[in-house]
Amino acid sequence: MKAIIWTKYGSPDGLHLREIEKPTPKDNEVLIKIHAATAGTPDTEFRRLKLPPLYVIPLRLYIGFLKPTRITILGTEFAGEIESVGKDVTGYQPGDQVFGYTGLKMGTYAEYMCLTENSSIFDGVFAKKPINLSYEEAAAVPFGGLEALHSMKTANIQRGQKVLIVGAGGSIGTYSVQFAKLYGAEVTGVDHMSKLEMLRSIGADHVIDYTKEDYTKSGKLYDVIIDTFDKSPFSGSLRSLNENGLFLNANPKLFDRIWMQWALKGNNKKVVTWTGGYTTENLLALKELIENGKIKPVIDRRYPLEQIVEAHRYVDAGLKKGNVVITVVHNQ
Repeated sequence: MKAIIWTKYGSPDGLHLREIEKPTPKDNEVLIKIHAATAGTPDTEFRRLKLPPLYVIPLRLYIGFLKPTRITILGTEFAGEIESVGKDVTGYQPGDQVFGYTGLKMGTYAEYMCLTENSSIFDGVFAKKPINLSYEEAAAVPFGGLEALHSMKTANIQRGQKVLIVGAGGSIGTYSVQFAKLYGAEVTGVDHMSKLEMLRSIGADHVIDYTKEDYTKSGKLYDVIIDTFDKSPFSGSLRSLNENGLFLNANPKLFDRIWMQWALKGNNKKVVTWTGGYTTENLLALKELIENGKIKPVIDRRYPLEQIVEAHRYVDAGLKKGNVVITVVHNQ
């Protein structure tokens, strides 16, 4: 089968199309014929190891210290069709159309992949895909959708609240905008000028071009500020919150973690750090919302598997709107 092999940390040039052996499912696994994946931020961060220092050393020990050895196929989101199942699998059968997120297992940049039926963040979370989405659309749901759904539950968004979302034009951000509107909030999206029209099209009430305006200096106050990729200054964000406001931060830097504990003394403002919520229950909740027309994926570009290097370069540029999809064409 065709697969993209990850050979080194750093630039996309370390991704190579190769022929490898097709996997065989174990007794508790399903074999999935992948039709679509994504080039998302998790994939590019793993590829570069551009992560907070506290995560880099453990990940090198897990993946391979000098180069990828234990994990050699990137890709965390997918949609496809179950081709075969192990003898102990009871919830799926060949022909079922599924979508999911593989987390640290990765492996979606390939024609086929095996996943355990009783899934988790360590060996993949998947479910039957929404009936009203194509494979390409379904592949663009799990990461951003699960992150946004979990963050909105954490923030407990209420009708009429003023919510500001930093990085609103990315995968997590586009779902966060839609969820906040679904819950009745007044939503302000912050991102690059090239994404502002798209943000309006998915429901943002106000948009801010971060290259021209610093929301922390506008004097406007918000009930909830959600930073999807740790780009907003913590002290400025804290000043931009109402007295009982909540700041939800994706991956705060070490200094910010220390500063948070000191800065929060003596006021009613709250800070919550990010957690993913990668469960089958949440994935099924996303499926239901999509099938009911409440939320939808935003897709910027599509690349064939053979152009994965170009796809990663585009994601690295930081200007993608929503999601970049990778299509996998199988030779008959």
